[in-house]
Amino acid sequence: MIILDHIIVERIVCYGYHGVLLEEQTLGQEFQVSLDLGIDLSSHNDDRIDSVPDYRDAVSIVEEVIYGQPRRLLETLACRIADKLLTINGIIEATVEVRKPNPPLPGVQGGVSVIVTRGK
Repeated sequence: MIILDHIIVERIVCYGYHGVLLEEQTLGQEFQVSLDLGIDLSSHNDDRIDSVPDYRDAVSIVEEVIYGQPRRLLETLACRIADKLLTINGIIEATVEVRKPNPPLPGVQGGVSVIVTRGK
């Protein structure tokens, strides 16, 4: 039986040049990324950082993707981040929310998000 525990990292804020519209690609905008990392702590019995996934590595992956190659779609960013998170030792599931808080859409005031979940 796998026990799924979680590391939650909320609202990593990055500035990137992703989007379908030319102004998004040239002017850029803020992106917010939140993570829910599934791990198994059932046999955890010490207090050493090397015994658990280091969420600093997860934040670095988010920054690498958002600051990296421009993409047109939030879906592409979310999938890329989730896939890379699964390369961190000890992460067995990753749920990623990528959010544009101020999309260039008249009338949309609460932002736009894509949420994906990937597992091993």
